[in-house]
Amino acid sequence: MPSVERDEKREHRIETEIIVDTDNDKEERAMGWYYYLDDTLNVPFMAKWKKKSRKSSEIEEKQVEVIGMAPDDECLKDMYLEVVYPEGNDEDVFSVKLSELEAIDADSETQEAIADWHYWLARGYKF
Repeated sequence: MPSVERDEKREHRIETEIIVDTDNDKEERAMGWYYYLDDTLNVPFMAKWKKKSRKSSEIEEKQVEVIGMAPDDECLKDMYLEVVYPEGNDEDVFSVKLSELEAIDADSETQEAIADWHYWLARGYKF
């Protein structure tokens, strides 16, 4: 059962802008999401990375700078973004799941795209 109520405006955007013409093909849906996010997220922006600790069940929060989408071939099962710790350098870039990120200072277009992805997951939708 979905953990959020149906949002008709968001459903319409997903159907007409993101997964349009995908014919229920998993890879096409993944690429629809990938290109929507790649076109819509205005990077760089700061975010909180929330992940479960391996040693305990506590949620760890770390601040990261989002610098772009991970390569498209890494996003066939989930959406990943490339991030770096503040004051990091090019060798410190790593990928994290978009579902584990919360934007801190992103513009409204970026926040809406992230919310679209979180909504998609909360509704239980899959590629």
